[in-house]
Amino acid sequence: MKTVITLSLFILIGLFSYAQTDRGLIQMDSIKKDSVVKPWRLKALYSLNGSQTTFKNWNAGGRTNVSLLGFVSASGNYKLKHLKWDNDVYLSLGGMKFFDPTSHALQKTDDKIDLATNFGHSLDTNYFISFIGGFKTQFLNGYSYPNDSVMVTTFMAPGYINLAIGFDYVPNDNFGIFISPLSSKLTFVKSQRLANLGAFGVQKATYDDNGSLLTLGKQFRSEIGAYFKIKWTKSLAKNIEMKSRLELFSNYKHNPQNIDVNAEIIMTFKVNSWFATSLQWNTIYDDDINIRDSAGKIGPRTQLKSILGLGISYTLKNFKK
Repeated sequence: MKTVITLSLFILIGLFSYAQTDRGLIQMDSIKKDSVVKPWRLKALYSLNGSQTTFKNWNAGGRTNVSLLGFVSASGNYKLKHLKWDNDVYLSLGGMKFFDPTSHALQKTDDKIDLATNFGHSLDTNYFISFIGGFKTQFLNGYSYPNDSVMVTTFMAPGYINLAIGFDYVPNDNFGIFISPLSSKLTFVKSQRLANLGAFGVQKATYDDNGSLLTLGKQFRSEIGAYFKIKWTKSLAKNIEMKSRLELFSNYKHNPQNIDVNAEIIMTFKVNSWFATSLQWNTIYDDDINIRDSAGKIGPRTQLKSILGLGISYTLKNFKK
């Protein structure tokens, strides 16, 4: 855990360290002056949202609670001549504490580590051949509440690494489409108990007729398939910004018609330089993830998450527009 947090901090610090720039001479009114070329566009949004609700002798019912959610969304984009290198970091962690005799543990409301990189060489003005990589996991243990004694997720269980080579269409700084006929999805389940259950698509453990363990479950799974990604960032109004992303993956060898989906929209409404409201929507579908529904049936399910937050928000960047 300490290693991941340290690595994340180093990545964020690196994103806000100005890259070494090239200096050239330009002619201006017959006088030569030095000009600094800055190929890096660096930006980060830091946000901390919270809420507190108290009930006493409240006839309609309710549970006194306090919640807190913090996230960092940062990007570092390099572009010079025929090369481009885009990097994105998204970290979030939030929880809710109920203050009543029936609840003692802090319940997570959000937990994400999401890193992405895209390095490309231009083929034409808006077209690139690119290599991309992505890493996703979480910081802390997760539970299926109200059962807070049996862990269902943890750091690197699952953990995902995506690698792909393909073609990018990037008409401007706010929009991009990437398609790859050759990509790899690596799944890690660094919890032997979860691996033995076959969680997240890994090969589960085998047992004899008496229930004795014969072979341990696998903690790693690799898939080869096709990958598609689209990113769109837009300022909807003066103080309203939207960031959206859609990722699709099809496994060539196993049920290629069952496409993995990961879609996300983040909208930020700026009140002033310090306060903002944020809206987040996330949709995930992966037929390798089995989820128990309210009726007790187990199988793949569409996962939906939405978060509304109001709190402190601050943006750092090295460019004006």
